[in-house]
Amino acid sequence: MRRIHTEEIRDAVYKLAQRACLSLTPACRAAMQTAAAAEKSDSAAKFSLETLLKNADIAAKEQMPVCQDTGYAVILAEIGQEVFLEGGFLGDAVDEGVRRAYSDFYFRKSVCDPLTRVNTADNTPAALHTEIVPGDKISLTFLPKGFGSENMSRLYMLTPAKGRTGIVDAIVETVRLAGSRPCPPVICGVGIGGTFDICAFLAKKALTRPLGSQNPREDVASIEREALEKINSLGIGPQGFGGSTTALGVLCETAPTHIAGLPVAVNIQCHCMRCEKVIL
Repeated sequence: MRRIHTEEIRDAVYKLAQRACLSLTPACRAAMQTAAAAEKSDSAAKFSLETLLKNADIAAKEQMPVCQDTGYAVILAEIGQEVFLEGGFLGDAVDEGVRRAYSDFYFRKSVCDPLTRVNTADNTPAALHTEIVPGDKISLTFLPKGFGSENMSRLYMLTPAKGRTGIVDAIVETVRLAGSRPCPPVICGVGIGGTFDICAFLAKKALTRPLGSQNPREDVASIEREALEKINSLGIGPQGFGGSTTALGVLCETAPTHIAGLPVAVNIQCHCMRCEKVIL
């Protein structure tokens, strides 16, 4: 049994929040560079992508948020079953790491009561998802999720008869209906299967995969490829100005489901893909 103090988790979350809010992931930056090179030289699409990349460069150099929406703090914690947590409560440690980071680095605090709209003033509580896994380590993933893209996400409870075609259509329809509102080019995290809630979690978890990676199942990877091709045929383009890059990637995760259902969740992420991970 390995002991880990929750203060170590608090400090790790603090550092993850700092790094995530200041920088695009390397894979996202590379995908945007490739997309910019592919657009027509005098197009608004190319100008948009180059401007977004310049913004990211300035943010990294000046240590400023790469996007003004520093998001709802989403943390995925994979906890080894041989880990014993000592000290305070896990959720409190995560929230304290978020609270300190958003205060110290002057990140925008966007969390509020859903009815009164009164701001919690420190960007907590975080959205904490925990999974028990084999081993004696803890993996923490920090995903600051802006709501320009989150608001464009959708969940479909399809009938099994819709099959593969229905899944692809749901992904493409989500992006089509979103249009320019989620600051494209977007990244689509897709959950397939499970239940209403598991499906949505899988879509969120998919966004933590490296952009450009493929699902190890070929039938699932083929859905990723087909959906991406069809999305980029929509002509929405970067920031809605047209062009060949409406999405940078489609990332799918699956889980077994009930014989009577086919849940599909599509979690939209804007071009500003920020995600940091650490293993304790």
